[in-house]
Amino acid sequence: MKSYIFGVLLCICSCSFGQSQERVAAGSRKSSKPVQTNAAMKSDLFSAVNARTQFAAGSGKKLAYRSIGQGTPIILCNRLRGILDSWDPAFLDELAKSYRVIIFDYSGIGSSDGALPVKIAEVAEDVRFLASQLKLDKFILGGWSYGGLVAQTFSTHYPEKVSHLILFGTNPPGKNQHPLEQAFLDATMHEVNDLTDETVLFFEPASELSRRAAKSYFERINARTVDRDIPVPKEKWDNYFAGAKDYATDEYGSRAKLATINVPILVISGDHDPACPIENWYALSRKIPNLQMVMLGQTGHGPQNQHPDLVVRYIDDFVKYARL
Repeated sequence: MKSYIFGVLLCICSCSFGQSQERVAAGSRKSSKPVQTNAAMKSDLFSAVNARTQFAAGSGKKLAYRSIGQGTPIILCNRLRGILDSWDPAFLDELAKSYRVIIFDYSGIGSSDGALPVKIAEVAEDVRFLASQLKLDKFILGGWSYGGLVAQTFSTHYPEKVSHLILFGTNPPGKNQHPLEQAFLDATMHEVNDLTDETVLFFEPASELSRRAAKSYFERINARTVDRDIPVPKEKWDNYFAGAKDYATDEYGSRAKLATINVPILVISGDHDPACPIENWYALSRKIPNLQMVMLGQTGHGPQNQHPDLVVRYIDDFVKYARL
């Protein structure tokens, strides 16, 4: 059973993270922070590395989030063990040129309170809660790996809130024909991932181009030195596994509902994703009329990490031109 859960979850995951209330993350000290100039504040607004951790709180719930940029809101759902620091700053900064980019920790993960639910629909409720606290009626929704499960589930439950659904390196709901590779499973089970692990997890080790990109990414992802998020301890992993098993069982009928929601869907994948092969989407290519797919060569499980500028260009054009 444990092997089955890993097989389900890790086909869509990877490892490494009343009234609205927002505040700076615990640990920041106002008395010791210098007063920022307008230029510095503007720089922080559009910089993922400098974006401050805030909290959306109400009704006994509190989620950590960061907001970068201005414009149309896009909420991004994170991967297995993903935390606020797990998103590539280059990708977020490029997105922030055109959008208000919002990243967050699931309940019980990173700096958020509570416990990660074992039902994927309950995890998706974090998106609804965050959007409500930030007073967002409609937004672009993105999801990477495990976050793709969350994003698809939310979109099939609340399609009226999602203008566009954008998925990176993830699988569709229900049973999928193409499983993950053993090398990915081996690397993902390490509690701490080095550059070698992350090359296997998110890139294409057989490609020199991808290996170079992995090195640059690894430097960027470790650039933040203050207000860092809290890594996910091993004892919390089982909740992810249970949620992924629930998603594969698809008791909500999300696989069928994707074909009926009035939301354009963009899937961006590498040609060799060892966790979530793009081939799993082929079976749905003529069943979901709103579906578009982009496959990037010499690319693995994290296309937005290897090609941040290119992926954002695809997103820009999709948001601008996709029609139902």
